[in-house]
Amino acid sequence: MNGNRNFYQSIGLLALTTGVLLMIPLIAMQFTKEVVWTLSDFVIAGTLLFGTGLTYKLITRKSNKPTYSIAVGFALFTGLFLIWVNIAVGIIGSEDNPINLLYFGVIFVGIVGAFMARFQSKGMTLAMYAMAIAQALIATIALIGGFYQSPPSTAFHIIAVNGFFITLFVVSALLFRYTAYRG
Repeated sequence: MNGNRNFYQSIGLLALTTGVLLMIPLIAMQFTKEVVWTLSDFVIAGTLLFGTGLTYKLITRKSNKPTYSIAVGFALFTGLFLIWVNIAVGIIGSEDNPINLLYFGVIFVGIVGAFMARFQSKGMTLAMYAMAIAQALIATIALIGGFYQSPPSTAFHIIAVNGFFITLFVVSALLFRYTAYRG
């Protein structure tokens, strides 16, 4: 009973934190024309933030391994950051470039991989490596196919940004690997 109460309290704190974070762009909109969010922007951002936090709480709820919790947090943060950047400004060209839709496939690979692994560390290691490979494939497709030229992005930009996300997924995989073999 006490465990459920703590869980519900943490969900309330998560909702409060999400609300406070959403106040930042709302307040910024009052002082500058550079920040322009619509209602849908707030709904999407709130859903992403709360959903990521809730997912973290649900996955790590029964874990007693701090490294596993860190690995889950790192993986979820990377996925959230990938979606956020992609929606906000796009990774290849602008957010309107259709090739950016492929990055949702990276998230799909991670979700399917996590369920196939039953959220166990060894399987999560493979899921994170699969996400890194999917990320690399998208960059390769963009570079070989010339999809980065309209709207323009440089080859360096494509390699650097995708390399950053690939590195984050590999670090997450290594954290899960560490958890699997050393706990």
